[in-house]
Parts: sequence; C-alpha cells; structure tokens
Amino acid sequence: MSILDWLVLIVTLIAVIGYGVYKSKHEKTLDSYFKSNNSMSWFLILLSIMGTQASAITFLSAPGQAYTDGMRFVQYYFGLPLAMVVLCITFVPIFHKLKVYTAYEYLEQRFDLRTRTLTSILFLISRGLSTGISIYAPSIILSSLLGWNIYLTNLIMGGLLIIYTLTGGAKAVAYTQMQQLFIVFIGMFLAGYMVVRLLPDDIGFTDALQVAGKMGKLNIIETNIDVTDSAWWKDKYNIWSGLIGGFFLALSYFGTDQSQVGRYLTAKNIGESRMGLLMNGLVKVPMQFLILLIGALVFSFYLFYKAPIFFNEAQLNKTFQSNCVECAEDLRMQTAKHDSLAAMSQSMVRLLNKAIDASDQSEADRIQQQLLQIETEKKHVRTLAIANIKKANPVADTNDTNYIFLYFVVHHLPKGLIGLLIAVIFLAAWGSIAAALNSLASSTVIDVYKRLWVKEQSSNHYYKASKWITLFWGLFCIATAMFASQLGSLIEAVNILGSLFYGTMLGIFVVAFYFKRIGSKAVFYAALIAEAGVIAVYVADIVSFLWLNVIGCLLVVLVALAIERFKRIISF
Repeated sequence: MSILDWLVLIVTLIAVIGYGVYKSKHEKTLDSYFKSNNSMSWFLILLSIMGTQASAITFLSAPGQAYTDGMRFVQYYFGLPLAMVVLCITFVPIFHKLKVYTAYEYLEQRFDLRTRTLTSILFLISRGLSTGISIYAPSIILSSLLGWNIYLTNLIMGGLLIIYTLTGGAKAVAYTQMQQLFIVFIGMFLAGYMVVRLLPDDIGFTDALQVAGKMGKLNIIETNIDVTDSAWWKDKYNIWSGLIGGFFLALSYFGTDQSQVGRYLTAKNIGESRMGLLMNGLVKVPMQFLILLIGALVFSFYLFYKAPIFFNEAQLNKTFQSNCVECAEDLRMQTAKHDSLAAMSQSMVRLLNKAIDASDQSEADRIQQQLLQIETEKKHVRTLAIANIKKANPVADTNDTNYIFLYFVVHHLPKGLIGLLIAVIFLAAWGSIAAALNSLASSTVIDVYKRLWVKEQSSNHYYKASKWITLFWGLFCIATAMFASQLGSLIEAVNILGSLFYGTMLGIFVVAFYFKRIGSKAVFYAALIAEAGVIAVYVADIVSFLWLNVIGCLLVVLVALAIERFKRIISF
C-alpha cells in the first residue's frame, strides 16, 4: 500500500474509535456497560444489529464466496424477515417486560437455574469460537499486506480489539457501529463502482452481469426439489434450506444469541426494539445481495483480465521460495499453464459478449460451453498447484476464498481507496467483535459469575469483574483464531459453527414460550439429547448445516414432550 493508503486507513480508524470512546466516557456502571441505560433509538438499534452481524467476514469472504460458488448464498437470508416478525411478537415483549440483562435470565424464571446455565454455556461456547474466527479475518489483511506471521498478527489484532472493547461498553459499540456502517456502505459502493469502471472500455455493467450469468455466478435462486435425493439435503444453499433452515437460524441467532439480544435490549422501549428488528429484516437481504454481486462482478473482471492461480500471494511466494525445489518448479509450470488458459478465456469472453449483444443465442451457447470447459481446465490446474503448496508446507492454508476480494482491492483500486476499503474491513471486524466480547462478558457476569459464584455484591464490583471477564474472553478468542486457517471459507465456517448450537438453544426458548405444561427436567434432558443428536447428524454429514437448526429445535420440543408424557404416565 502507498503512504496515502496508510494515512487514510489510520485516520479513519482513529476517528471512528475515538468517537465511540468519547460517547461512552461516562459509562461506569453495569447497567450502562451492558445495556447503555436503555437509551438507544430504533435507528441505533438497527445499525448495532447490522454492525454486529456484518463482520469483517461478510465483507472479506462473501465476495469470494460469490466468486467461487455464485450468488446462491443469498438464499441463506431469505428466512430472516419472517424471523424478525416472530421475534417482535414473542421474544421482545417478554425480554423487555422482565428487564433482563441477558436472554437466559428468563429461562430460570420459566424453568430453573440448571436450564438457564446450560443455555448460557451453549451460547458462550458457540459465540466464543465464532468470535475467534472473526478475529482471524482482519488478521488475514495485515498478514498479507505486511508479510507478518499469521499467529503474530492474531495476537496483535486480538490485543487491539480487547483494548477497544474494554474502553467502552454497549454504548461505545453502538455509536461506533453507526460510523462504521456509514463508512462500510460508502466503501463497498465505491468497490462495486470501481469493478465496473476498471472493465475494458467496451464492456459495461450490463455486459459484466450477462457474462457472470452465463458462467453460472448469478444463480440467486435454486428451486430444484427432490427430497428423495440425499444430495438435495446436503445442498447448502437452495430456496427451501434458505427459507426454512434460514428462518430457524435467524430466529435462534436474533432471539437466543446474547450478542444480538444484547443489542435490542439497549432500546428505550419495546417499540424501538421492534422497529430496529423489522428494519433489519428489510435491509439485510438486499445488503447481502449487493455484497455478493460485487463478487460476481469481480469474477467477470477476471475473465477479461488475468487472475492469479492462487489468490493468497504470501502463501504462493512461500512455495516458490521453499526448500522443496520440485514443488516450486511444478508450481511455476502450473502458473504458466493457468496464464495460458486465462489468455484463452479473455479472447472467448469477448466473443461471448459480442454474441450476446447480437442476440445470437446459438453462438452464445456454443461459446459459453467452451468458456466453461476452459474454466474446468483452470480449476484442474489450480488443484495441482494447491497440491504443490500443500506438499511444500503441510500446514499451509490452501483455501484462498477469503483472499479473492482483498487481492482485487490491493492490486486494482487507486491509491487512497485501497486504504479506505481496508479500513472498512477493519471497522466491520472491530464493531462485530467488540459487540460479541461485550455479550460474552454480560452472559458470563450475569448468568454465571453473579448467579453462581459471587452473589450479593455491589454494582461497581460486577462492573469491574466484567472488565476482567472481557479480557478473559478476548484471550480465549485469540487462542481460537490460531486454528482458523484450516476452516476454509470463513463466512461458511461461522454459520456452520453457530448451527451446531443454535437449534438446541432455540428449542429451549420455543418450549418456554409455547409449551407451558412442559417442566424444567424434561426440557433440560431434551436439550442434552438434542445437542448430542445435532452433533451426530453433522459428523455423519447427512444434511447441510442450515437444516441442523431445524433438527435441533424440533428434537428439543419432541423429546421434551415425550419425557413429560412419560412422567405423567408413571405418576398415575
């Protein structure tokens, strides 16, 4: 990066963080640290919810996801608007009426302390691990730009995030996220504009979209239905997994995950919480669509210009410079072959564009098949190259999905804008991770420390304890980040991890809200059985991860009903 880029990056980060710290400088109580004294408007709630959900992973990995697999990932969000309606009707009024700090306080009143603690622990495990993955995302940037060791970068990035979170609290997170999202939207709009602007002079936005569509990258909706085919259930993204599985995932994420519940618990009243959630349901899908569209446009861009054989430059250079001379030599030959195929695709894509403009469908179809064949050959050469990278370094990160958009930004955008886009990704990371650390601390303090270990202390005592617990979770997340390089696409990894726990958590709340005759013992043991079942289904690779949320929720409800029924039969 140039000096201008570094200047833009540093000034942007300092300005936004400084503003958040300034707005929260008087937050010195437990209520202000975790709930911002219930002072937030619906607009701040909306921005806080979106900022917590839209981490660096969204802006770093989502375009790469569209580049490699097309835009069908957007179906993952189709169930979200309906989930927001259900939340506003059921969850929000109960949480506000009870004036809880965490969602899990309600479960003790409805069931018992054991159920509350179990649900809180499920949240702490899932959110702690997911936040570790989120720390790894911005570490990728520093590691790539500066050539630093990824483990050292995780330590530095995690340390900065801990300091950032400790200086504020819920209000600092909310106010900072307002600034962050404003800059994020500007940055992503400029990125999309520049993708089109940098295309050849005779190629416009519509041309790029048409090419992306012909190459299968605009596969927004997948409607093929064959429930008898096991492959259909394993398909990660189709309209039904998105609507049904996505609904259950969104309902559990926004209704039972304290990192989100804690955002709308800071609202002035129920109406502000509801408005923030409903607006999130309206805004999130088009926002994610546009981010994925950038990835599809980047794919079109690299049909007209040469793409690297592997987008993680640091890992590529390590292989060229490794002690495995054979690996380096083979990789050079494979790079040359890949470049030759790229040159062929550049010629073919122009012919495809001319055929489309001339409305010559038969010619367009013929060229499309040739282009798809070239892409298949390029993927084969890439596979061989990745094998050499792995051979030279068995622990190398050989999934470059998370580096695709970063590579485009660094190599093709003008000076100054590069710094802004890097700042966008950093800000998204810091906002979502700070909110996650804040929620981890709040649940630990309220549901475990205050309830089980140290009771009847002053608010100031718990406020100070929350600082130390935030530090603990920050260190835990840094440790988790050290293992994130082997997880592939980060945006998928985070959602898979959440799906392992969210279904069970949602099932507990569904029983609490809608099955008043089911008691604490039944739901507790049902939750343990359901969680074991979800993990077993995942390990057996029976269905895609979105269905795990449905399975976990239904298992809790059905097993709890069965246990309660069995108890009544025995009692007669």
